Formats: sequence, C-alpha cells, structure tokens
Amino acid sequence: MKDFAGKICFISGGASGAGLGQAKVFAKSGMKVAIADVREDALENAVKEIVAYAGCPESDVLAIKVDLTNREEYTAAADKVEETFGGPPHLLIQTAGVNSFGPVEASTFDDFDWVVGVCFNHVVNGLLIFVPRMIKAYAGKTEFHVATTSSMGAFMGNSGCGPYGAAKAAVNNLMYSYADTLRKYGAGATVLCPANINSNIGNAEKYRPANLRNTGYHVSEGTMMHLRSVHATGQDPIELAEILKEAIETGRIIAMPNPDPSTWAPQLRGLNETIENYTLTQAERDAIQAEKMKAMQEMMEKMKAEGKEPPAMGWAVPEGGEAFGQARKDLDWIKR
Repeated sequence: MKDFAGKICFISGGASGAGLGQAKVFAKSGMKVAIADVREDALENAVKEIVAYAGCPESDVLAIKVDLTNREEYTAAADKVEETFGGPPHLLIQTAGVNSFGPVEASTFDDFDWVVGVCFNHVVNGLLIFVPRMIKAYAGKTEFHVATTSSMGAFMGNSGCGPYGAAKAAVNNLMYSYADTLRKYGAGATVLCPANINSNIGNAEKYRPANLRNTGYHVSEGTMMHLRSVHATGQDPIELAEILKEAIETGRIIAMPNPDPSTWAPQLRGLNETIENYTLTQAERDAIQAEKMKAMQEMMEKMKAEGKEPPAMGWAVPEGGEAFGQARKDLDWIKR
C-alpha cells in the first residue's frame, strides 16, 4: 500500500504511545483517522495533538471510546467509522496492548485473561469485524492493508512476562496467515515488532477491569513508577510509526524497531539458533554455550582494559519506586 491520501485509517489504542504516533503520521499522510481507546479523557487530548501535528481539519479525526475486548462495542465502532467516513478503513492498525510483570508460575487466570484478552483477542476481534468489510469494499478496486503492533517479545520466552510473550507470539503467527491470504485480494499485512517504546503502558494496571484484578504479581504505585521510568527511555512513537509506514509501503510482513536490518539481524539469528540447537547433541550445545561465555568474558575484559563501563544489566529503580517482576508476597510456593 503506497497511496494514503484521502483514505481511511482505524487505529486501536490510538489515544497515546505507539498508537498516537501512528495516528499522527498517517493523518499527516492525508488519511482520515479513527482512533479507538478505552480512556475517554486521553481520546480528547489525542484528537488535539493529531490535528496540531498533521495540520488536518478536526473533522478528519474520529475518536471512539470502546472496550476492544467487547465484540458488540467493537462492531459498533466499525459501524461508526463507516457512518462518519463513508466506508471501512483502507488501513487497519491494531496497537492497543497491556502488560504486567511477574514470574509466570505465579500467574492467575485473571492475569492471562486480561493480558491475552487485550493483546491477542482484541486483534482477533478487529480482524474478524473489519477484514470482511474491507474485502467487500476494496478488493479489486483499491489497495488496503492490515497491521498489528506486536513486540520483540514475540520471538522469545521470558519468565517475567509469560502471558504477554505468548499473546504476542500468537499475534505474529496470525498476521503471517493474513499476509498469506490477503494477497489474492490485492492487499497486505504487516506486524510491527518494537522493543521499548516511550508510552503509557507502564500505567496499564490502572485500567485493569475490576473483575480481572486477582493477580499473582506484586503490583503497586511503586512498581508502576518503575515501569514508567523504563518506558520513558523508549523509542519515540513518531519514529516507530514512520518505520511502520515504510514497511507498509514496501510490503514488508515484519517491521522491526529500526529499518536497518544490521541492527536487529544478529538478535534474530541468535533466536533462530536456539531452535536449531535442538537438533544438536547436548555436548554440541554445551560447546556452543561455552564459546559464547568465553566471547562475553573477553568483551568485558577488553572494555575494562579500555576503562569503559560494562553494559548495565536491568533497569535502575527510581527513587520511591519498586522493582517490578516480583510475585505477590503471600504466594508461598514461589522461589524468590
């Protein structure tokens, strides 16, 4: 998809962070933009920011308060887009997401239902609600595209955010399927896999539904403060949105946080090696691990000899904050 001007874009989670960055970039590209979010006050501010950044009329921006896990509400939002802009979106971007950190063995059903519900089920909802409409309206007539914001976490398991990583891995696989099937309609699909983003996801626990608050993780204002400090150092949402735009224009199925493959290829190769290593004997795997440890030690010694600080592991806890990623304190089976 290369021509954006005058077309319609729908963005879930568009009131802040990566979604708001996407709304600004595609509005500036001449699209009419609908943003959906559960936070009404954030939506009002987002519309002002989009109009100011893109220089577009306010009538070209539609804000919709919607619980994206509620299929009736999501369907009503799709109807509202068509009613307002005259048709379904040519570009569907699903970016809404939440996360919470803690040992995966401490997770509760509520932890999985909340994180997977927002990060994966809302993507399923949007695809099933919008894609048939998009095919009927645009197949064989004009280009259209679907995109989802996933995560680098989709490529790896992590003991501290099991539900999130599982949901994002599912998102990636689903988008590969849509990329494969949409070709016959003259359309495409892209999954954006960022690392850390300067966003409000650190506040996600504040918006966890009351019926899903039985978490197995230690959550407090202090842990949220810590997460806010982490995400404050993340990638600029506008920069990330421009990367997504380039990926859509060039037909990339996967978009990474930097368009230069040399910056992320070694990491992906390392992840692929993890799979390939399962074909080796234990002795061969041990030898590879020993070589990696040796190389790491040599790098640390070289940096020390040059008077450089070795890379910091983890994130510093801000004053008044608490380290996230811990189990709830009353769970007595957790090794701490």
